[in-house]
Amino acid sequence: MEKAIWFDMDGTIADLYGVEGWLPMLRSYDAKPYEMAKPLVRMASLARLLNKLQKEGYQIGIVSWLSKTSTKEYDEAVATAKREWLKKHLASVKFDAIDIIAYGTPKHEGRDGILFDDEMKNRIEWKGEAHDEKNIIEKLKAL
Repeated sequence: MEKAIWFDMDGTIADLYGVEGWLPMLRSYDAKPYEMAKPLVRMASLARLLNKLQKEGYQIGIVSWLSKTSTKEYDEAVATAKREWLKKHLASVKFDAIDIIAYGTPKHEGRDGILFDDEMKNRIEWKGEAHDEKNIIEKLKAL
């Protein structure tokens, strides 16, 4: 198993589903909910831990889906919004990979290590250790 940690964004570290009107906005090709999402974990604590784990040899990555409602232009807007969200909330983290992939694409393909994801199907399909979005900081501290 690779010494890597992967994070989903929506519902795991970013509260997309807590943005008022998120679903109608996404269905109308509005990427703002991805920008407006509040963090679901203490970002300063997460950043410190991720930087420490990188120094210990872990690769840190994001694997997040684009919107289910999709066009080429909208996919670009969503990917940009997600990258900007990461820059805003985890500016000190130099991610080894940021994979923003088509909705429904299996997240385990070409990836190994530890996954944090709120969706059970992704955790079940993952080839390594997988955790839900609860207690991320505590689970990382245990590594």
